[in-house]
Amino acid sequence: MAEHDRLQTSGSATAPAGSEIIISTTNLHKTYDTGEVQVHALRGIDFQVYSGEMVAVMGPSGSGKTTLLNCLSGIDEPTEGEVLIREQALYKMRDNSRTDFRAQNMGFIFQTFNLLPVLTVVENVELPALVAGVKPGEARKRALHWVEALGLADQTGKRPAEISGGQQQRVAIARSLVNDPAIIWCDEPTGNLDSENQKQVMDVLCGLNRDHGQTFVLVTHSEEVGERAHRIVRMRDGLIAQECGVTSTDDGVELDCDDEPDSVAADADSGR
Repeated sequence: MAEHDRLQTSGSATAPAGSEIIISTTNLHKTYDTGEVQVHALRGIDFQVYSGEMVAVMGPSGSGKTTLLNCLSGIDEPTEGEVLIREQALYKMRDNSRTDFRAQNMGFIFQTFNLLPVLTVVENVELPALVAGVKPGEARKRALHWVEALGLADQTGKRPAEISGGQQQRVAIARSLVNDPAIIWCDEPTGNLDSENQKQVMDVLCGLNRDHGQTFVLVTHSEEVGERAHRIVRMRDGLIAQECGVTSTDDGVELDCDDEPDSVAADADSGR
């Protein structure tokens, strides 16, 4: 990992000071209707993220965390409520405009890497730039920059099956950065990695957040991953159950958590 030391950090991400709100939701609902039953995946989420912040969204399976990520990022349209990204109402845009806006402002990192097996490392990384209309020469230049920055300079001509899982995730990170997005969405970015590769990937993400100011929203089951963020948002039953600020100390980390909202406590007491 020596080739990308400048992107690494040994602790949590450094909390941004005086940042503006870059992501905001109001009364966000998502209901899935199967025809026989309605599943209320999100039940009125009010949520804000500041520019340059790293936020970990945690909770048990079925709590709504991936649905929240999908609604925030434009993958899945909410049933009710509003999502503002950089003060732009995401779901008031026409489909083509929203697609362009997402390409220009967002990057994505997934648990399963989602690399195209027939393309080389550098071809996978440059693909979002080409789709966004960047000229091939400039797209290749950007891709090579991030491939090298992430310690993959000797892997550029290999296909995904020829490199390790940790290296594949670094390719996915490079791909997410090629259009210089303001926001990077991460869905279980370390879920398929062993503990050593998990640490290396989080070193890279925290370093990017610190050195380049990208905003990260990541869904994770891992407490170790969550504690590298600025803030942990815990979900349950489609609601935000708790928010905790994360502070690094010489002895580890300290969590400063708010009280459970009355609405969540009431749901828990009623067995919902």
